[in-house]
Amino acid sequence: MFVFSPNYPYQQPDNYALLPVPERMSAPPDITGRNVVIAFIDSGFYPHPDLDNRILAHIDVATNQAVESAKLVPHDHIYSWHGQMTSVVATGSGLTSKGKYRGIASSAEMVLVRITNRRGQVKENDILRGLNWVIENHRRFDIRIVNVSVGGDFETHDPMHPLFTAIRKLTDTGIVVVTAAGNSGKPTLLPPASSPDAITVGGFDDRNTLDKSKWQGFHHNYGKTYDGKSKPDIIAPATWIASPIMPGSTMEKESRWLAPLLRAPTNEAIRQILWNGYADLGFSRTQAETPDLEVLMELQKRLHAHKIIDEHHQHVDGTSVSTAIISSVVAQILEINRSLTPAQVRNILMTTATHLPNLSPEQQGAGIVNPTQAIKMVAS
Repeated sequence: MFVFSPNYPYQQPDNYALLPVPERMSAPPDITGRNVVIAFIDSGFYPHPDLDNRILAHIDVATNQAVESAKLVPHDHIYSWHGQMTSVVATGSGLTSKGKYRGIASSAEMVLVRITNRRGQVKENDILRGLNWVIENHRRFDIRIVNVSVGGDFETHDPMHPLFTAIRKLTDTGIVVVTAAGNSGKPTLLPPASSPDAITVGGFDDRNTLDKSKWQGFHHNYGKTYDGKSKPDIIAPATWIASPIMPGSTMEKESRWLAPLLRAPTNEAIRQILWNGYADLGFSRTQAETPDLEVLMELQKRLHAHKIIDEHHQHVDGTSVSTAIISSVVAQILEINRSLTPAQVRNILMTTATHLPNLSPEQQGAGIVNPTQAIKMVAS
């Protein structure tokens, strides 16, 4: 019998389980970011079922004329996917996975700020428009956290850089800004990650296991800010993270048939899946009736290429995801104590973090985020 397998690490034979983020982080399950609003500044978004009715507003700042709407209408799959990923990883309810792949801040509310410009780009000026919108409107929505999982254009040490100035204004008003360090592994930081006032997030690879002896570093950027502070400030899981497949996409159409192959108990079950889905998968009737090794290997190849977990989820990686996880932990902290300043939140995260062996301090900052200890510190 041909046996299909996923391409993420799993620790027991025939157990293909991918760890949910709350379990990876041992995050307290009863603290879920209630009454905390997170603004996500990203390329685009999708009204995914896991976000329930918690989207307060969607704002398109493709130009200086911001377009605000209560109902989110996605622009396209390419640009909507990234923001869907970050928002659902942080705040998803787990509806499409029967609660398994919920975010740590599954009760938090969201303001979604789309910044992709009319040329289909995300540049520093686009990020700035998003930040400025939050500066001007944060009181209307009681925004307490800004998640920025996108990066700028050029390295700079100018303290008056517009992105640094905007983040400074946000932190001065009590808003925690969380930024992604980047994924090139270079000792170079770009705005907004190089802002001294932002909480800059790197990543680590937990190998889809709770066995800390197997944990290792990730290829995120690192460096110093214009005032000499080391970045990242903290690290969070950056690989093998469950994220929704974009509804309506080609991948979703294929995953409907690919995912069951991971659970197919017999060759006959494989043939039945292929027969039912051959049109969506792009195979002929003949290939579906008598699938040869070439067809089976092509199916296995697609399972890996799409990073399939199940019919609705794929695994993703990068500091964009790490940043969303840190934002969700910040939402937990602010649920416990809304009066904390951004500086106090940063101190709590860094003081309670856990050092990752064999990774230099300049690459991991304070170390791995520890939600349980952070919340204990807040509650004490």
